[in-house]
Amino acid sequence: MEILHEPVKRGLAQHLQSALAKIGVEESVETLYASFGATPNIELGHLAFPCFKYAKALRLGPPQVAAQLLAHLAPDALVAEYRPAGPYLNIFLHAEALGAEVGNAILDGSFFKRKLSADTPRTMIEYSQPNTHKEVHVGHMRNMALGDALIRLHRYAGYDIVSTTFPGDVGTHVAKCLWYLKKVNTEPAPESGRGEWLGKMYTNASILLNELEAAGKDAEAKASITEILKELESGSGPYYELWKETRQWSIDLMEQVYAWAGIHFDVWYWESDVDSTSVAYARELLKEGKLFESQGAIGLDLSEYGLGFAMLLKSDGTGLYATKDVELARRKFEDFKIEKSIYIVDNRQSHHFQQVFKVLELLGFEQAKYCHHLAYEHVSGRQGGFSSRLGNAPPIMGLVAEMQAAVTGNYLKAQIEKGEMDAAEAAEIANTITQGAIKYGMLRIDPAKGIVFVKEEWISLDGDTGAYLQYTYARIQSLCRKQGYDAQGPVDWKQLKDPREVELLVRMSEFNDVVLRAVAQYRPNIVCAFLFGLAQLYNNVNNAIILRDITDPLEKNSRLALHMAVATTLREGLGLLGVAVPARM
Repeated sequence: MEILHEPVKRGLAQHLQSALAKIGVEESVETLYASFGATPNIELGHLAFPCFKYAKALRLGPPQVAAQLLAHLAPDALVAEYRPAGPYLNIFLHAEALGAEVGNAILDGSFFKRKLSADTPRTMIEYSQPNTHKEVHVGHMRNMALGDALIRLHRYAGYDIVSTTFPGDVGTHVAKCLWYLKKVNTEPAPESGRGEWLGKMYTNASILLNELEAAGKDAEAKASITEILKELESGSGPYYELWKETRQWSIDLMEQVYAWAGIHFDVWYWESDVDSTSVAYARELLKEGKLFESQGAIGLDLSEYGLGFAMLLKSDGTGLYATKDVELARRKFEDFKIEKSIYIVDNRQSHHFQQVFKVLELLGFEQAKYCHHLAYEHVSGRQGGFSSRLGNAPPIMGLVAEMQAAVTGNYLKAQIEKGEMDAAEAAEIANTITQGAIKYGMLRIDPAKGIVFVKEEWISLDGDTGAYLQYTYARIQSLCRKQGYDAQGPVDWKQLKDPREVELLVRMSEFNDVVLRAVAQYRPNIVCAFLFGLAQLYNNVNNAIILRDITDPLEKNSRLALHMAVATTLREGLGLLGVAVPARM
């Protein structure tokens, strides 16, 4: 349940509750608090209250309801004017009141520490499930960015979050890679970058196996791969030892990527950990009469739910991904006593998770109804989709190096050459901008829609990019330094005389509500849209009001305080997306 965390809207809701009571309508403050919306244009009002809901009970048209409410409302220290506009009652707020409740709270940090929700169940978010023995490429960054942002957003909203990953370290893809290493490859493993090199070996194996299959000469290779899988399952032998060694190469790469991205997991689950135990659990469920046999396979018939037959054991007794996910869910519930479980996995697995959640429900797990699959679309390049099997995706750390070099050359080179910035600071800023470009680019699009990755566009300072928002933040910092902003000096919010300045305060007041919407809908892009809109509005205001021409010290410092409030909001919002901000660019 959402808490009435915003004092301005809470005060307005109380005013309207009293006015509604006077025309014969009882309404809760909570309902009224959630009713306010934006007007199409700031000149029409700062907020709009819709009157449709009360028309039927009062036997009046919505415009007449608005007119009756107006008769029982009066301007005060919070509200400058109530103005009917058709079926809406538009509200103009005083800059002083907004500044006191919004601007001051943002500047002192209390705005970002408010309790937002009373309903915050213990939640596990599973994301970033890379496979060992494959490349970690740019396509994987969407999952990483989504998971990291949702964890940050949920924690900000007050949730007790457990973060986890579930890498795939067993299976046919591993056997293919090991087969290639032993039977085909003659290239020695490099001293460094072994994780990336191993991914190339997997790609080589996949291409070669496809060629052998096309030529009808893959029987021997298939037999070898089957034997490798059996050896890995037995837990001993030369291939098992090679698996342990090469698996660590992949883990080292994963940890390098996560360290660069600022990602931390509270717990790592591994597919190999649940490989055999999941089969044993399915057999136990069969003995208890909770699973059933169908044509030699073991599972549950979910036809009445439109989900077909959920197979947990094949006719040869081996398990499937569903088997592992059921066992993994059981472990999650028991290990961490979680009440809610979110899985961030691409949309090709939608049917799979529908089956898994229904199986968990029928097995009696209460948490099943609070399991959610956040399905997302893929990342592609201009030439099409990315694939580790085809080897056509830029490896993430190599891409990072390329983008850092491009950022340095495009934006920082002149400052370095002039001696205004040393190489160490330039490298740090280039890394920060690169992180922002990749993470923001992966988050700004609705998860249900595809993404086309274009390196040059993502590091642009123009348009809806992380670099644009970072540059806006850095520009505000530079402006406030040059114009002598005094954080301890006097601020009089009445000095904000341009309507767009007041609009900035109104926009910033929505920050926490935006976060709650993003959490409720599992859509960090809602926060991205808010931040981009705020930055655009700020830049319009900054271009229209020339601060260096203001001579009155109180007016200047008050207006600079608004600029700093915008910078603080941008910094906090980007931080919830896992994006840092540079002090200068």
